[in-house]
Amino acid sequence: MKKIKYYYNTNTLRYEKQVIPLRVTLLRILAFISAAFVTGLVIVAIAFKFLDSPKEKILRLQLERTQEQNKIYTERVTEIDERLKQLEKRDNEVYRSIFEASPIPDSARAKQIETKKERQMLAGMDNEELTEGLFKTLNALYNRVMHQEVSYKEIEGMIKNKEKLLASTPAIQPINNKDLNRLSSGFSYRIDPIYKTVKFHAGLDFSAPSGTPIYATAQGVVKTAGNLGNGYGNHVIINHGYQYTTLYGHMFRIKVRPGQSVKRGEVIGYVGNTGKSTGPHLHYEVMKGGKHLDPIYFFYNDLTPEQYQQILKIASSRNQSFD
Repeated sequence: MKKIKYYYNTNTLRYEKQVIPLRVTLLRILAFISAAFVTGLVIVAIAFKFLDSPKEKILRLQLERTQEQNKIYTERVTEIDERLKQLEKRDNEVYRSIFEASPIPDSARAKQIETKKERQMLAGMDNEELTEGLFKTLNALYNRVMHQEVSYKEIEGMIKNKEKLLASTPAIQPINNKDLNRLSSGFSYRIDPIYKTVKFHAGLDFSAPSGTPIYATAQGVVKTAGNLGNGYGNHVIINHGYQYTTLYGHMFRIKVRPGQSVKRGEVIGYVGNTGKSTGPHLHYEVMKGGKHLDPIYFFYNDLTPEQYQQILKIASSRNQSFD
């Protein structure tokens, strides 16, 4: 039941029934609706700003996880880049230096400046750009790793080739000379024992009793084994490859034949006094590319530093050769 309101009219001195005009009623209704609408908008705005819908909550969690993953990936990429730079530096400055090989040019690898720029760009990207940037950076790292793998394969080949080179390089004394008392004449100009004139002596003379074993000083293939009437008497020439050859002269007996492969330390004959010789001894020469080298510098495999200094002093003394 609708309540009826009265008011006291001072003009008529009577209580009269209050009648609200329709226009006022409509205005009040409109004001209420407007206030309710504005209040609703404010509440919705506050809710949208501070409260997430279930879908937004899921998306926010996914975004946070993605950001964490991208941060981890960025740190991982930086770590991989640093390790790869160390490998590249070690490759160029150590491994290739050992084998006297040219370093890999920077053009074959991602340049460090570009890598630094990439990392700086990654730090300021949003998630979508960050993911794309990480993809590009990982591709660049992959290409660098592939170049590094090729480099290490080359180094592996160098190692194998270096092993052959070391095995083919004269590195021991041709006879047993632990006490260093068998070296009787060195490389360079010496007095010829027969003509008594100063002539160039192209090798070393080791005095030893006839029948003392003579050893190949490196692996190789026997080129000459016999007496060719050239003053060396019974002698052996071994081709070691890499332009190295060695000659062993004045043998009493030869144990190898032309074309035979020999290893370092293998007995190839025995000390004698054949050819142009004034006593039992071994004449030993080392040549590279047809040029005679001082054999004294090729004894590093079986001498201590002290022994090496001693044998250098013995070889440098001016005396008469045996041939």
